[in-house]
Amino acid sequence: MKKLIVAGMVAVALGSISIPAASRVDLFVNIAPPAPVVEVIPAPRVGFVWAPGFWEWRNGRHFWVTGHYIRHRPGFAYESGRWAEHGGRWGYTRPGWHAVR
Repeated sequence: MKKLIVAGMVAVALGSISIPAASRVDLFVNIAPPAPVVEVIPAPRVGFVWAPGFWEWRNGRHFWVTGHYIRHRPGFAYESGRWAEHGGRWGYTRPGWHAVR
């Protein structure tokens, strides 16, 4: 298992060399994610931001993370998890908060 983790980290490090510096890709896999799941968004909540559902990579497969509300952080914008194709491989960017400039 440790060898797989190390090999994955090396692959990510080597694969990220060809990606522009502005992009932040956390993981590369050779399997495209399934289509997004259609979710019903509940009514807005004061002081919270809707984090839409997304496909995450867990234990060697795609895993759907259901959308949910998270507490708003002033001065930050929430960016959901996403997949993008890079030269025949799929790059995954984890969700998270980013400072607003």
